[in-house]
Amino acid sequence: MSRTRPKAAGRSAIRIIGGRWRGSRLEVLDKPGLRPTPDRVRETLFNWLAMDIPGARVLDCFAGAGGLGFEAASREAQQVVMVDQDAQVIQRLQLHGERLGADNVEFYRGDILDYLQQADGCFDLVFIDPPYADAALRTLSLRKLIERELLCRGAKVYLEWPVDEQLSVDFAHLDWIRQKTAGQVNYAVAQSNRSG
Repeated sequence: MSRTRPKAAGRSAIRIIGGRWRGSRLEVLDKPGLRPTPDRVRETLFNWLAMDIPGARVLDCFAGAGGLGFEAASREAQQVVMVDQDAQVIQRLQLHGERLGADNVEFYRGDILDYLQQADGCFDLVFIDPPYADAALRTLSLRKLIERELLCRGAKVYLEWPVDEQLSVDFAHLDWIRQKTAGQVNYAVAQSNRSG
């Protein structure tokens, strides 16, 4: 006779939608401000990005639950760097990485602006989804990416923000190519028009 183990109080999980780890669960820590990107949004986003991910160098600026970073890694990104300043969050992401055998994922515990200040090379795809309480980090992160030329030619940048907030990002270096609303979430993809 099979038994179903009761779900631990305060615990939730998301699933990887596609790629080699499709269906794998990522347990989400119950922490203030930790807000996984909804499944419907992730599914649409990765349909948009399907041709951009294989072989890409990816940066997940506010890794949180890991849904965006591990989804990209599952879909054959060459390298995914997941950044978060919370030690418990990074520890949980590392455990997920070990369980999945995610040899194409690196973890960095610390402030995203500090990471961007010392990062090398450029990224083909960047996820920018800061806690809603720290909305200014969207603009600051984008500015640092552009100033330090960390966006490869034609790089895609994903942003997410609440519907009741005005997104104030206006950079000549970016062309907005997709935008959509799902429930209380706005999300968009921009492309770097850097010529170098």
